[in-house]
Amino acid sequence: MRFLFIHQNLPGQFTHLIQALLQAGHEVLGICERHTLARCLQLHPGIRVMAYTVPPAPDRDKIHGYLRDVDAQVRRGQQVVRCLRELKKNGLVPDLIVAHPGWGESLFVWDVLPHVPLINYFEFFFANQGGDVNFDPEFPTSLDGLCRMTMRNSMHLSALENCTAGVSPTPWQRSRFPVAHQAKITLLHEGVDTDAIRPDPNACWTWQGREYRKGQPIVTYVGRGLEPYRGFHIFMRMLPKLLRRHPDVRVIVVGGDDVSYGQRHASGRSWREVLLDEIRTGSPATPGLTDAELERVHFTGKVPHKDLHAIFQVTTAHLYLTYPFVLSWSLLEAMSCGALVVASRTAPVEDVIVDGGNGLLVNFFDPEDILARLGQVLADPARFEAVRQAARTSVVNRFDLKRVCLPAGVKFLMETAGRSVAPASSV
Repeated sequence: MRFLFIHQNLPGQFTHLIQALLQAGHEVLGICERHTLARCLQLHPGIRVMAYTVPPAPDRDKIHGYLRDVDAQVRRGQQVVRCLRELKKNGLVPDLIVAHPGWGESLFVWDVLPHVPLINYFEFFFANQGGDVNFDPEFPTSLDGLCRMTMRNSMHLSALENCTAGVSPTPWQRSRFPVAHQAKITLLHEGVDTDAIRPDPNACWTWQGREYRKGQPIVTYVGRGLEPYRGFHIFMRMLPKLLRRHPDVRVIVVGGDDVSYGQRHASGRSWREVLLDEIRTGSPATPGLTDAELERVHFTGKVPHKDLHAIFQVTTAHLYLTYPFVLSWSLLEAMSCGALVVASRTAPVEDVIVDGGNGLLVNFFDPEDILARLGQVLADPARFEAVRQAARTSVVNRFDLKRVCLPAGVKFLMETAGRSVAPASSV
């Protein structure tokens, strides 16, 4: 069979499915943004990929503020149309298309190939309550922001209507989509390779000449971008008390200065720079951190996956804070490594962690609650060994790539490829 995957950052969430289909002898095509082409071909040499360049946006002042996201999605969708017409012209019509609609790339798929089954990956539906919007009172969403979000969701509504089926990775993320469409969305996580991502009692991670091993007092924090959406401001503001209450602890902070989900700081500086200045300056209640104290905090930037897993293997407590938003792969990978996770009591974390069972849950907004939990773990790590083992077991049982998620994913693709699509006009 012939499969087509569409994702501006291909392979994205589809990397394991692509590899499995290639190994099974299927033909796999891809459409992605040009800057991700080389990486995609390096990961999957057997895939045939068409790349597009996003046309430059018109002058911002010429686009209504509520429509800027929509305009960007339409321009991406138009480039995908050109790629699809080229595939059709060359006789490369796929048996199934799998796409991430979040950037508009699947908007016009059925206008070109109306008879081809289409699966959309539904990652997140924005709403003005119960999710990330206005969750954090420090960063309220303006009325204009809510209106922009409504227009952004119009693209998701189109994607829901114009697909054969959808998938979503967690129950809570699926529940965010309109009830009328939820029956169309299958719960399907992309999976964790628990054979490769596993505990290692002999793991060693080296940073600036210093070795870190299991048994040393280590607290870790990881985010693709160090930003408020992942509780970075909460974490940074509790650092002074953590370091002073535990004078032997080392803190490892992994992540870049970019912003993946929220807004940059109004100054244009990174959140890391802004918050470092804040905790250095201090307040009447909490004196600023000294350079000597900050020497126990290591900002690594982004690290290779093997280093990330070594960090998870040696940590005493891994702190995961998040707005109610998409679930990070890093959380499941930390649990798969047997890390003791201290996580915010927010969705979709609660889809995965049971407090006291396979992790510890804390109040996102309460630094003292977080510090108390971390303190319990640092004081007696052995007390939580059963929780670490349960974390690993829960990921193996629910999210194992080779035995759970990948077989279910391939089966779902094959079943959907056999479904008929109502006739419609095409170009």
